[in-house]
Amino acid sequence: MGFYDLSKEERAVLVAKIDSEILEDFSNSSLKQTLDYFSDEDTYIRKSAYLAVGKIHKNKKLAVNAIISLLDKLFTSEKEKVRQTVVNAAGEVGKQAFETVTHFFDKGLFDEHHSVRNAVIGSIKKMSEKNPIPVLAWAKKYLHHENKEIRREICHGIELRGRTHPQDILPLLKELQNDQTSRVSNTLIHVLGQIAYKKGCLETVIAELNTWENKQLVEKAIDEIVDVHHRYRSFAILSQKEAIAYITENYKTNVIE
Repeated sequence: MGFYDLSKEERAVLVAKIDSEILEDFSNSSLKQTLDYFSDEDTYIRKSAYLAVGKIHKNKKLAVNAIISLLDKLFTSEKEKVRQTVVNAAGEVGKQAFETVTHFFDKGLFDEHHSVRNAVIGSIKKMSEKNPIPVLAWAKKYLHHENKEIRREICHGIELRGRTHPQDILPLLKELQNDQTSRVSNTLIHVLGQIAYKKGCLETVIAELNTWENKQLVEKAIDEIVDVHHRYRSFAILSQKEAIAYITENYKTNVIE
């Protein structure tokens, strides 16, 4: 029976059980129960398990060094689900103490399994939203990595912070404007669209795009921004018509027909 096959009350009981058993394991430097949860086939069981680790750290129920030591042991598992859950658990810790978990992301970026690499992206998103300064400084190191997928993943990973604070990630995105790989440039265009539709964000993004030299990419980004204001019209602060009017007036080269 899966997590969401249970009633709301039964799920609450199960989460409390997972929290208790993982805390017991970590307190006793044991991995038996934790390993079962980290390798569970049910995504939501694994999520409850990595959130349990986050609670242990946030509530200071165990020294961070002890938490990291056990995550290190789990990270050597041959099971990709375990490594994936470790990365997600490290992401919970990294919301407050990124410097203690950096090595999980340095290694996870190059994991042989896509689910682990995707967990790195997801963790970068949630950590950069809560703890942006060290996370974005770490991300910057990989912007020009020789592996195009690393560059793409980093670009995608910093998106969430940009949705509320585009000024924090625009300098990093600017470094990718001349990337010759379509998967990277397409992701860059996508991210520029995603960080431009909330309150005050369009103004920040357009002001920044005025300074970019790659006008061909900027034009594609502006097309995406205009389209996003239609696709996300229920959430966008401006209508598509208002966005077009603002861009027409404030972008140095009028690219909207």
